[in-house]
Amino acid sequence: MNTPLVSIVSICWNRKADICDSLRKIREIEYDNLEVILVDNFSTDGTVEEIEENFKEVKLIKMFKNIGIEAYNIGFKNAKGKYIIIIDDDSFPHRQAVSRMVEKFEKDEKLGVVAFDVRNFYNYDSVTMEKIEENRDTKADAKDYLMAFNGAGAGVRRDLLEQVGFYPEEFFLYWNEQDTAFRILDIGYKIEFFSDVVSYHKYSPKNRASWRAPLYYTRNAFWLIWKNYSLGVTIKLTFKMIEDCLYYSMEQKTFVYLKGMFLAFMGSKNLKGKRKPVDKYIEDNLRIPFNVSFTFFK
Repeated sequence: MNTPLVSIVSICWNRKADICDSLRKIREIEYDNLEVILVDNFSTDGTVEEIEENFKEVKLIKMFKNIGIEAYNIGFKNAKGKYIIIIDDDSFPHRQAVSRMVEKFEKDEKLGVVAFDVRNFYNYDSVTMEKIEENRDTKADAKDYLMAFNGAGAGVRRDLLEQVGFYPEEFFLYWNEQDTAFRILDIGYKIEFFSDVVSYHKYSPKNRASWRAPLYYTRNAFWLIWKNYSLGVTIKLTFKMIEDCLYYSMEQKTFVYLKGMFLAFMGSKNLKGKRKPVDKYIEDNLRIPFNVSFTFFK
């Protein structure tokens, strides 16, 4: 099989144990032409020192402060691979995922993103993987909707990612994959899910106890709407988001959703020149679960 260079790109912020576990697993990948890029968001827990000492094969890029998902863009821009695999600092691809991903891309020039089957690391199941190896038809055939991708495991063409402008840096955290998916689909590329291209993710309840996730999910949901939907749908979804912010703030006895809404309106200037409504078919069929913004205190 042709083995073009593949770049694995991750970012990290004060997750030394998790990122080191992931890098050890990446060493087990059965693919001969890999580069690994890690952008550290100014960790203070010894992550940088650990990587420099024990993972010399990793291209480590150090930030001067936590810049959120903008760090991914720095990693993407430094990647030399024909294809980029995006992972979190607590996720990693299955040892055969890279070769399988490359095979999918090489067969279909309009395939823009290979969405991995992102599984819970704590239910790691090698037997299931052996069964998958016997199944040749692993693509999910979705006739009535379009899909985005999960940033804990996805492959994308590097030139395509550059063409759509990489991740939306103004988001800082969350909804960045969905915003990027809108733009990839809108220029005629496909995003497809394959059950035999697997990554593992250490799903953690920590974010559920933090203000960061609900705040950024709420703010960025407004921005996702304002950037990508037609005017009529934008107005409808905006009022629905306002209604939900009020309702769930009272139901869950929190001000974080209202704060996220306030920050969305106050920071709308960050979207200047970035609004581009997508094709109506994409608008109607790319399913975005906006209600996830309001599940953190239930």
